[in-house]
Amino acid sequence: MLKDYQININIKLSILWAAVTFLYLYGDYFELYIPKKAEGLVNGRNLLDSPMKLFLASLLLSISALMVILSILPKPILSKWLNIIFGIFFTILMLWIVVTSITPWRSFYVFYAVLESIITTLIAWSAFNWPKQK
Repeated sequence: MLKDYQININIKLSILWAAVTFLYLYGDYFELYIPKKAEGLVNGRNLLDSPMKLFLASLLLSISALMVILSILPKPILSKWLNIIFGIFFTILMLWIVVTSITPWRSFYVFYAVLESIITTLIAWSAFNWPKQK
């Protein structure tokens, strides 16, 4: 029989955030293959068509990468609440993306958003059920 180790909650949450960050990156990368998407990036006709929108998108997407660190370094109570808050926030955001992205060309995006919402739900649930000291 194989031995199963209990994974520390901080490490578990950090790994989940890393996985969701990779999925965000893959989704945005594959979106470049949608017809006329790259053209919109070159000519400036796209969703992020101003410095402020680009900065806000960067800020939003940096959260998941930062949560890889913020799941390990802060005191447990702060890490717990950051994981719950951002886990719920990103779950809602991804479910909104699912609903608004249902088109043949964005089926991959819907797939990623469903996976991301499952992982962020697991993050919030795991943080909510953070083990107590004995």
